[in-house]
Amino acid sequence: MPKHAVALALIALVALAAPARAADADPWPELQTAIFGDKPVADGSAFMRVEAPQRAYDAAVVPVTIRFDRERMPAGRIRAVTLVVDKNPAPVAAVFRLGDGVSDPTIGTRVRVNEYTNIHAVAETADGSLFMTAAFVKAAGGCSAPAMKTPDEAMAHLGEMRTKNLDAALIGQPSRVELLIRHPNYSGMQMDQIKRTYVPARFIETIEVSYDGAELLRVEGNISLSENPMVEFSFTPAEAGRLSATAKDSDGAVFTGAWPVPATM
Repeated sequence: MPKHAVALALIALVALAAPARAADADPWPELQTAIFGDKPVADGSAFMRVEAPQRAYDAAVVPVTIRFDRERMPAGRIRAVTLVVDKNPAPVAAVFRLGDGVSDPTIGTRVRVNEYTNIHAVAETADGSLFMTAAFVKAAGGCSAPAMKTPDEAMAHLGEMRTKNLDAALIGQPSRVELLIRHPNYSGMQMDQIKRTYVPARFIETIEVSYDGAELLRVEGNISLSENPMVEFSFTPAEAGRLSATAKDSDGAVFTGAWPVPATM
């Protein structure tokens, strides 16, 4: 099964398990086993944390940052981070796979939150060890909230990409960059307010970011990522070059973007 398909499989898993679980029961033990099997997951709160609003202003666009304290991190680089919104219909919001060129594993994004829930982040180190931390977020209705644009308006700009902060990149210095993609990331739970029918699910499945051909980041996404998905990451340009991104959605559409990095000493 492709890695990004794990999130879709969990929709059925949670639906089947829900009737046997009390409404206030913690879904995390079942989710941990479903996603990571019997691998031990240690407490990583000494060096990583999930930053998210305690009460979200907009449940459909909740900012989340998985922040790492590099001075306290275990030996070996972080090679992947899995973001789980525990009580969402599709709990695995995204898996972030980090290339060697990522200078700081801290990742930012935006998610939908369907009800009051913990949001877990699980980091995997180069030797396969897993570490976990979580934050509780009060929000509801994010997965079924109407899209900001009508389907026709969304399709008119589908796949357009832009970056933020890239022009501030400096040679030899860690630089934080945001990549933003215009896409409705339909959850399949939203109503077309004009036609009064449900909009079919259509969402970004993968995002690949590279610098001069070397992979920096691969994101495996799902419907729990917000409309117009965003990912924030760090890299250190060794010289002026070109940042490139390729995104694919669940309908098979492919979107690309490339930007020169006018890094200066």
